[in-house]
Amino acid sequence: MPLTPRSAPGRTSRRARALRTAALVAASAGLIAAAVPAPEPLGIGDPLFPTLGNPGYDVLAYDIALTYRGDNSEPLDAVTRIDARAVTRLERVNLDFAQGTVREVRVNGAPAEYTPAGEDLVVRPARPVEAGEPLRITVSHTSDPSGSPATGGWVRTADGLAMANQADAAHRVFPCNDHPADKAYFTFRISAPKELTAVANGRRVARATAGTRSTWLYRTGRPMATELAQVSIGRSAVVTRTGPHGLPLRDVVPQADREVLEPWLRKTPGQLEWLEDKVGRYPFETYGLLVADADTGFELETQTLSLFERSLFTNTAYPEWYVDSVMVHELAHQWFGNSVTPRTWSDLWLNEGHATWYEARYAEEATKGTEEAERRTLERRMRAAYTASDGWRAAGGPPAAPKPPAPGQKISLFRPVVYDGSALILYALRQEIGTAAFERLERLWVERHAHSTAGTADFVRLASEVAGRDLSTFLHGWLHDAKTPPMPGHADWRSTTPAKPAQRGAKR
Repeated sequence: MPLTPRSAPGRTSRRARALRTAALVAASAGLIAAAVPAPEPLGIGDPLFPTLGNPGYDVLAYDIALTYRGDNSEPLDAVTRIDARAVTRLERVNLDFAQGTVREVRVNGAPAEYTPAGEDLVVRPARPVEAGEPLRITVSHTSDPSGSPATGGWVRTADGLAMANQADAAHRVFPCNDHPADKAYFTFRISAPKELTAVANGRRVARATAGTRSTWLYRTGRPMATELAQVSIGRSAVVTRTGPHGLPLRDVVPQADREVLEPWLRKTPGQLEWLEDKVGRYPFETYGLLVADADTGFELETQTLSLFERSLFTNTAYPEWYVDSVMVHELAHQWFGNSVTPRTWSDLWLNEGHATWYEARYAEEATKGTEEAERRTLERRMRAAYTASDGWRAAGGPPAAPKPPAPGQKISLFRPVVYDGSALILYALRQEIGTAAFERLERLWVERHAHSTAGTADFVRLASEVAGRDLSTFLHGWLHDAKTPPMPGHADWRSTTPAKPAQRGAKR
């Protein structure tokens, strides 16, 4: 074979240097590939949604820009900016995102590689982000409104769009850390045809019109979980009024229904006063109802702007006390679930149990002196819940340890056991510690954990503090056992296990 030409001693040819450099690059690439695992979906270990949320960073704020062209079947153009802080060294950053096309990703201003992995978007910054460093991720993408209320995300209405992101569907709308444990501030910038109205959580900061389009700017005054985000675009009227302590109220309703809905809308100030009397000052900067002309099968407590089906108010088959109590249910969530947000989805009972509790108490008070009074007492409702409780636990698990939702049916998590089955825990606790201590506990709970996250252990600890004795053994059975414990003060109550307990899904 021919001899390989040699360079003079102490000198290296260009070709040899190039080959050596290529070898070093290849070796380095091999080392990097060995050190960094292949992109994969991650999660923060939620027992019900194991791949939801992402480790390694804390989101501080979202800035979401949406461009709606007037057709609610077409994807929206969007830019989502996430300001976060790294809590560990990050060579990759996982975001929850599905049902959209990603066009570009930048991390701290520099272009970044990205690849989908399951329902995650895996981003590789140009350089690793060290623990404690700021992390700004900007994603240019589309936001696809195709889907159904059952899958969550965008809901198509008769004249536009609204959002229903509970339990795990915000990432069908925008890239995010889609778990309630990571609350953040939100800014929404919505561009739409000028004849339409765009609304979002928080308060409107600005609106500008140029040519045929308007741009709306909204900001939240308090941190919010991704599942509570709300944007609505449509031919809507915004009805304003004042609530307790000068609280600005705004209701968003189909333009044609403004007058017919007014008798319901004007109830909100009184309902706010009623709840403030029970648990303390309303925790946010505004409130209102978003009435959507859509068939969702549920109502939803999106922060500062609760989502309601139009038919709840226009279907004359629903008695007034029932509609009122549903309104109070979603309003109560502003304290229980929105301000005090569950740390994991297994803590959902804290949201729904409390909202159901105040819904039932309101119905009891609202029907006093009427023919419905005897049927709407809290005790009668709780006895019925006790009778069904073992069946609910068998079907869905105990309140604080629910079974995972059925595959492909995430909203099946919202079972009877998390509604009346969880309100039953509060009834048992009140029976055990007395009304005065219970009411003090309720106020302390929303005060001590305002605008943060809290879980079942926190509630047990605070209940014990208020009662002046350890309640962990008493509450463990109510929260975690397969069978319902005896009800204090009602030794005659019995629970049965029906073959197939009825499901409920009118509200969340």
